[in-house]
Amino acid sequence: MSPAEDERSLPLPERWPRASKFALSACAAAVAELVTFPLDLTKTRLQIQGEGAVRGDGAAAGPAVPYRGMLRTAAGIVQEEGVRKLWQGATPAVYRHIVYTGVRMVTYEHLRDSVLGRAEGESFPLWKAVVGGMSAGAIGQFFASPTDLVKVQMQMEGKRKLEGKPLRFRGVHHAFLKILSEGGIRGLWAGWVPNVQRAALVNMGDLTTYDSVKHFLLLNTTLVDNSVTHSVSSACSGLVAAVLGTPADVVKTRIMNQPRDKQGRGLLYKSSMDCLIQTVQGEGFMSLYKGFIPTWMRMAPWSLVFWLAYEQIRRLCGVTSF
Repeated sequence: MSPAEDERSLPLPERWPRASKFALSACAAAVAELVTFPLDLTKTRLQIQGEGAVRGDGAAAGPAVPYRGMLRTAAGIVQEEGVRKLWQGATPAVYRHIVYTGVRMVTYEHLRDSVLGRAEGESFPLWKAVVGGMSAGAIGQFFASPTDLVKVQMQMEGKRKLEGKPLRFRGVHHAFLKILSEGGIRGLWAGWVPNVQRAALVNMGDLTTYDSVKHFLLLNTTLVDNSVTHSVSSACSGLVAAVLGTPADVVKTRIMNQPRDKQGRGLLYKSSMDCLIQTVQGEGFMSLYKGFIPTWMRMAPWSLVFWLAYEQIRRLCGVTSF
């Protein structure tokens, strides 16, 4: 048998390992995203409520909205807009995770195993895991930033309708085309700096924590590589990711949702730092943790569903454990 025939006889995960891992992680992420999406919508609405920024002419960013907690916000969406609106923006969110999660998972494993040199069965230095996690998250989010922009803006469409404002988009593809026509290619990457910053922090919490906790448990306890170990590791990763990522997430959401002029420049914030300063000055430091509870309550089950699904899918497809 020739080398070409030998290669064709190999299973797909061995012939195209990175493409296979990309596809497997994207499938697991899509499942996790659909299950937990209502909490993401609630978090986004909470982060926008009470926004204190003003335009250059002194006009407020929007009508005053009484701050509502997580449960009241979710109940309000159901009562005022309908149950289906809890999944408004889910389509671009799934698109985003196909790109974001696929890229970050493949990148992290490549950095961990090839660049940073983790040896099988040995402990992996925390600083290397941090470098790998932050780098993978930043790279993945940069590529996925346009889909994240569409997701955030579509999540706010229901609120605009209640406020008597015209809807901006007819659907996902219309949103992409409209943003592209108004702001050009750069418009699709509006808010990418805080987006990438947030992703780096979140993945330092998610990827780094999961990988470090999992291999610490395998090397130092009697636990084996099964669903129990995966569940404990994912619970830790969800909490750390929420603590590290929420402030950057608030800034990212506000920058992406702000109105823009014909040149695509934001009317409320000049930069992510300007948004951070205005938010703290106008609403206090704890405003950076608006939406923390739904963020954590979403990240915890998201991490659980994703990591359990991803590990099992890898095993079923003959790919080694993460």
